[in-house]
Amino acid sequence: YEVGRVYQAGSGLMAGDFYDLVRLSPSRLAAVIGDVSGHGIEPAITAFQAKYLLRVFLRQYRDPAQALEELNAQMSAVGRPEEFISLCVVVFDTAAGTLRHASAGHPAAWLWHGREVRPLRATGPVLMMDPTAEYTSRERSLDSGDLCLLYTDGLAEARSGDQLFGEDRVASQLRRDPGVTPDVLCKSLLAA
Repeated sequence: YEVGRVYQAGSGLMAGDFYDLVRLSPSRLAAVIGDVSGHGIEPAITAFQAKYLLRVFLRQYRDPAQALEELNAQMSAVGRPEEFISLCVVVFDTAAGTLRHASAGHPAAWLWHGREVRPLRATGPVLMMDPTAEYTSRERSLDSGDLCLLYTDGLAEARSGDQLFGEDRVASQLRRDPGVTPDVLCKSLLAA
């Protein structure tokens, strides 16, 4: 795998955006991105808790949807009522040649595969709204050269005056040069 990543805080406040890469086995790697509602120390603490609990559940359950269900139940029991988390998990499996994803109300990730850009949409509601919520996983084949782009709403909701950058422009950047390295893609998205 090649991985590119960037974390750029908006307006200098502590926030609940987070990402993680976790090797689950010699052939399985999980990429996680999430966003806790609000700003300040409380969402940052919730993000820290969710990130590390999810690591445990991704090792315990092979299916990322099961890991999300367990994370939702645990975080709902201890979270504040005004808090919620959007989160996307993608598990890459080189032995099987697949990716399996589950998403709790997070903005669509984008997959470059078969010369097309396809959305990986939410497969369940945001976390901490309903402790009994159900999540599903979707599996897709992977080929050498495929690219998966995960991001938080800070990218799609970036503004130029009254105009939002938007999810379609995120996908368009990926379509423009799908063979670009992940680091260069991250820089071009920020520049755009």
